[in-house]
Amino acid sequence: MGSLKRWEQVLERWQDALIARVFHSDPVELLDSLRGECDNHAVVCSESRVVVPNAYEIELASGVHEELARHTRQLGQSLMDTLARHGEKNGYEWAGPLTVRVTTASHLPNGRYRVSSRAMPHVRADAFPSAAE
Repeated sequence: MGSLKRWEQVLERWQDALIARVFHSDPVELLDSLRGECDNHAVVCSESRVVVPNAYEIELASGVHEELARHTRQLGQSLMDTLARHGEKNGYEWAGPLTVRVTTASHLPNGRYRVSSRAMPHVRADAFPSAAE
């Protein structure tokens, strides 16, 4: 059990380092935004059942997205793993298969990123509808 915990800590440090490298800043802000999006849209169905959205989209400023073009899938997977651990820790039930998609947006209020979510029972990352739909 101890080696599993150490392995999880190594993975979390690697993910934090990847996100910090991508955003040239502390990854805590983005991860907190992602977790907050999940927590803020939790629906308590019963004492033992809390359902949260399963489809998350992180929109990046155009310049940041261009820098990441080769790594967006890896970043999305890393963020999805972090979110999955958060959901497990809180006993959340996903509304469907969990996915995190990293996209670009030309106009963002803070110029860096925006996090959104929705409940989509049947979704794949490559079939995620755009915000315009």
